[in-house]
Amino acid sequence: MERIFLHMHLSFFTSVIFGTVLGGVLVGQQTPISTKAAAVVQPHVATAPASPVPVLEPLSPQVIRSTYLLGPDDQITVHVLDAEEISDKPTRIDQTGFIRLPLAGRIKAAGLNIEELETEITTRLKKYIKQPEVSVSVMEFRSQPVSIIGSVKSPGVHQLQGRKTLVECLSLAGGPADDAGYSVKITRKIEWGAIPLQSAITDPSGKYSVAQVSLEDIMSARNPGENITIFPEDIISVPRAETVYVIGTVGRAGGYILHEKENLSVLQALSLAGGIGPSAAPQNARILRPVPGNGSRVEIPVNLKTVMAGQSKDVPLQPEDILFVPASAPKKAMARAAEAAIQVTTGLVLYRR
Repeated sequence: MERIFLHMHLSFFTSVIFGTVLGGVLVGQQTPISTKAAAVVQPHVATAPASPVPVLEPLSPQVIRSTYLLGPDDQITVHVLDAEEISDKPTRIDQTGFIRLPLAGRIKAAGLNIEELETEITTRLKKYIKQPEVSVSVMEFRSQPVSIIGSVKSPGVHQLQGRKTLVECLSLAGGPADDAGYSVKITRKIEWGAIPLQSAITDPSGKYSVAQVSLEDIMSARNPGENITIFPEDIISVPRAETVYVIGTVGRAGGYILHEKENLSVLQALSLAGGIGPSAAPQNARILRPVPGNGSRVEIPVNLKTVMAGQSKDVPLQPEDILFVPASAPKKAMARAAEAAIQVTTGLVLYRR
């Protein structure tokens, strides 16, 4: 389970500490993606949404004591009244999940919450101490698996050490991938309280708090408050950007990532691609549009010659459309090229504007 760097005792975890932000990222205009930027939502501090399911406040220390599950490499201290040989000595949970204490012996700690471990130690000590009073504090949290999925370079479950912010977690996953979108989504179990962002809502099941932040804002330090501390079992998702592709006889074939809620027309996409080449057959251009549900595409003829001359209307493109501009050649050759066009989009350079 994912862990954050907390200090737990009777005064354990009274507020969520906002982390500092790593460096910014600048995005060049009309250049292939090698750095990441994004823009989407503008969240701040958790407030109750319009949803019928209320956003909960962060949990009390007592509830967190019963919620946090210990794991390997966590460091704890155990205090037992009138038992100096046990009390207040740092003890690290080993890789197999066990601790060893005087009198109490070897105890499986991983997978237990603090209250459960206190109960187990108390049971063991009753053989030697009448009514033992046991308290456990977590000094260091080392085992913190966090799921980082979507358009990142190393998606998967990443083990954290200590308290980590959102940007630090993205860095552990290698940073955003070339086709990353403009937002980051965080999903948190409601046992840990609501995510402290203005965009946070509680999902219809009431089991999760969900929020979205601007990837560009947190990566460029525009809004440090959005670079929140990540909690155990958080899921960080970076959606894939919506993209249109321009291929064939054009100046710069490639995929062009859409800004949030942006639409591109055929002429706009053609302009981004540097216009048509000298050997192009613009009157035979095609839009290859995906058919939802079956993985195939339909061909939509587009006479770029009349569109560019203003004699026919510009045509809007949809996300994942391929605008194919063939070279001047027999129709059969054009048909073969159109079929091949579908196969080459995955190898194209992506451009972020």
